[in-house]
Amino acid sequence: MTRLHDPFRRGQLAIAALFLSLGFQYATWAARIPAIKADLDLSAAEVGVLLMAAGVGAAVSFPAVAWLMRRMGSRRLALLSQLGLALLLLALAAAPNYPVALLVMCADGVLVGCLNVAMNAQGAALETRYERNTMARLHAVFSAGSLLAALLASGMTAATGSVAAHFGVAVVLLAALGVTARTGLLDEDATADRPDPADDGAAADAPADAGPKPGRRRWTVPSRLTLWMCCAMVFGTVAEGAMNDWSALYLKDIAEASAELAPLGIAVVSGMMVVARLFADGWRGRWGDGRVVLLGSAVAAAGLAVALVSGGVAPALAGFACMGLGIAAVTPCVYAAAARQGSDALTLVAAMGTTGLLAGPPLIGFIAGASNLAWGMGAVAASAGAVALCSTRISWTEPAPAAQSEATPA
Repeated sequence: MTRLHDPFRRGQLAIAALFLSLGFQYATWAARIPAIKADLDLSAAEVGVLLMAAGVGAAVSFPAVAWLMRRMGSRRLALLSQLGLALLLLALAAAPNYPVALLVMCADGVLVGCLNVAMNAQGAALETRYERNTMARLHAVFSAGSLLAALLASGMTAATGSVAAHFGVAVVLLAALGVTARTGLLDEDATADRPDPADDGAAADAPADAGPKPGRRRWTVPSRLTLWMCCAMVFGTVAEGAMNDWSALYLKDIAEASAELAPLGIAVVSGMMVVARLFADGWRGRWGDGRVVLLGSAVAAAGLAVALVSGGVAPALAGFACMGLGIAAVTPCVYAAAARQGSDALTLVAAMGTTGLLAGPPLIGFIAGASNLAWGMGAVAASAGAVALCSTRISWTEPAPAAQSEATPA
């Protein structure tokens, strides 16, 4: 069977288009923040609030996303939110003033929350249907989307200073990705919530003609398993986000690296994460999600801790590489585990991931301000260690035999 006619590959390509869209859309507007700042005559503090608006929108979107997932299903929600994110780029480029820009960014955060949950639900359903691992590689595609957006932004900035022209080109590319996604996403039956075993007795006592009542199921209190997933996701995204925001400053201020070497911190972390995610699906098939998360987060914690104690530029870069390598598979594995618990669990875990990304960098900054950045980075290592502890409390799936065919990148 060729890949063109392979239903797994067709679904994988469609869902990858969603992941690529999200990474591309986010990095597109982020790359033009300096131009938006100049166009709207914003202060540094106003830019900070503008960036926070997107994060707040994503963090508070949990109730709406949970309701939309039940009403619309992951396929429709993914396609509509992907289209909405494309159109918001045009709205941001046309924003006449700061308040309008704030509203646009808040709406952007809400739609990011929608697409994040829907596309991960699709990815988890694809794994379940074909018993082949793909979540880690899909998350690698997200990183590739950010890289593509950065390259486009560099080229468009050199060609024209117009944010509207740049975003117009980006919308055309996003529209093409939306068409690609539309052709292969799974139907709603594939991503529907599995029945809770605790409800079996109630279902047996129900009248025979009661029938299903889609859209009327209410959100329930999270289970202990879901809460452990939330903890693992929070600590994992705290570590991931803090490394992106603080690694360059640590190299410059603590390790005393040159100005030319300092940016290598972000490059090392990001590069190792992409590489690890390309191969992590094979690791998951061989060893299982639980062992990959446990060993990976332990490597991340130990590697960074040793680097901090050793001091110097070379140990720091080696520790950053361990962090990128070890933490890369955490979010794909936790998303897959949460999706198997239903859309409510997935939505809550995704919201906690956003909270970790938001809270992580300021928390590290607070610790650094009270002591120094070395202690702040120590808290990052501790967060990775906390992921390892949380992973022991989560029920993971066993490696599927069919997943062995996904051991090498496609």
